[in-house]
Amino acid sequence: MAERIEIMHEKNMQKETSKQLVLGMVVKVLVYAFLILMGVIVLFPFYWMLNSSLKTLTEYRLSVPTFFPRQVMFSNYAEAFQAASLGRLFLNTMIVGLVSTILSLVITILSAFAFARLEFKGKNILFAGLLATMMIPGELFTITNYTTVTNFGWINTYTVLIVPFLVSVFYIYLLRQNFLQIPNELYLAAKVDGTSDFKYLCKVMIPLSLPTLISITILKMMGAWNSYIWPRLVANDAKHRMVTNGLRNAFRDTTGDVNYPVQMAAVALVSAPLFLVFIFLRKYIMKGVSRSGIKG
Repeated sequence: MAERIEIMHEKNMQKETSKQLVLGMVVKVLVYAFLILMGVIVLFPFYWMLNSSLKTLTEYRLSVPTFFPRQVMFSNYAEAFQAASLGRLFLNTMIVGLVSTILSLVITILSAFAFARLEFKGKNILFAGLLATMMIPGELFTITNYTTVTNFGWINTYTVLIVPFLVSVFYIYLLRQNFLQIPNELYLAAKVDGTSDFKYLCKVMIPLSLPTLISITILKMMGAWNSYIWPRLVANDAKHRMVTNGLRNAFRDTTGDVNYPVQMAAVALVSAPLFLVFIFLRKYIMKGVSRSGIKG
């Protein structure tokens, strides 16, 4: 009798295990199906951009769009590079991106260190005031910033593209929180040994916060690359245009018609660097933003 009960119990356990396995497989299939669907939705615009960039203008204007080009026009990319002077646009964007990123990193590191480790009167009030500015939409600063840079005579210069956005309260907050995770005992021990604040910052805090600094660098470069409204407003001459505002009228002929396949090719070329950055450096972005810090 006991053996029969034990056998029935084992059968029931096997059935329950089988049900759980089947249920787990069904859930996994549904999850992957949902992820694949979302991936297709996200990637489809990029595919359509590449598909359109390889078509002729006649095929592009067909009433029924084609999902594959009938005649592959790689020459659209060469034409786009020449028509929009992409070499100059890339150079301007790289200059603005590199200089603004380096200067912004210096300001962010020094500010975050001051708020995290130094003691001075009104530190918490000042930091709270900085955080409060994050609640103000950036568009509200556009008019005042434009008036200021106009009075300084910075219109159509690299300076106007770099200086107004060197300070980022979000980056300072992010790095300060990371600095606070570093045990204060290290700082006190360094001060006992006679180490200066700057040396401690360079030798201890920066190396320990490197993932966050890498994330800030990547995000700052991407922000400079994607900037549109401000460069369009203050530096719209041919010498200082960036990739985001240099494609607007580059593909319009004398009759007003736009060569859309060539324009799509230019957009693909401009989008490629950011796409590659996201593909190869996404783990550094996530690691830096979600890093919990060091436990003492």
